[in-house]
Amino acid sequence: MKLNQITDKAGARKERMRVGRGIGSGKGKTCGRGGKGQTARSGVAIKGFEGGQMPLHRRLPKRGFKNVMRADYAEINLSRLQEAVDANKLDAKATVDVDALVKAGVLRRAKDGVRLLGNGELKTKLHLIVAGASKSAIAAVEKAGGKVEIVAPAAPAAADA
Repeated sequence: MKLNQITDKAGARKERMRVGRGIGSGKGKTCGRGGKGQTARSGVAIKGFEGGQMPLHRRLPKRGFKNVMRADYAEINLSRLQEAVDANKLDAKATVDVDALVKAGVLRRAKDGVRLLGNGELKTKLHLIVAGASKSAIAAVEKAGGKVEIVAPAAPAAADA
């Protein structure tokens, strides 16, 4: 086998269909686009259009409420903390806060604070400073001899009117 003998497998490359090349090609005249009108042209934008009938997305009522002031916490489980301590990414003697978790690569970004969840087992004594924690997580940390300090996340600055 030489470099000039290397080829693709049969059927790996498909030639482009040449449209508008006569009735015998199967893609002549309208080129597979049907008749006249908007869909025969380029730049068609009628995804939700139902021929003048009120579209489904406008017939259905609006529901729900999106709270723009809701805090979005970065969640972390006890098992993930233990993995980071075992891998020497987190210092067990120092206080573990948002900055330490991001620096260790346990969290990607801080968001509005960290919420500690109780999934997994913690064997190391840790002093944690978080924005929130579940009861089971607090119990597990205290059982391991550690301490959980809950601090309110920094409120977004309100615009003065």
